[in-house]
Amino acid sequence: MSMEQLTNKKCVPCEGIGRAFTPAEVKTHLGEIPGWVMDQDGKSIERAFSLKNFIACVDLINKIKVIAEDEMHHPDLHLTGYKNLKVVLYTHALGGITENDLILAAKINQLG
Repeated sequence: MSMEQLTNKKCVPCEGIGRAFTPAEVKTHLGEIPGWVMDQDGKSIERAFSLKNFIACVDLINKIKVIAEDEMHHPDLHLTGYKNLKVVLYTHALGGITENDLILAAKINQLG
């Protein structure tokens, strides 16, 4: 699925998804979403941002917050070293990566 297709979709309630993707399925989809990598256990995807300063990180967090609330799908956000932000996505209810995670990753990428 392309970035454009993902950004035009909405996240669905976790109960309606069915199952998490296999690591092989995730790898196929991640090729369409630059900057995101799958963790070693194949249970989450993440992207690291190194920004100008603390304010830029908090600004990005606030932009992600708006998207996450709109999609009702929330990432784990890790701010370290005052300018490094790691965004981790997985579907908690299913213990793995679903289309919701890919949708949110694509929409976060649109932030620039």
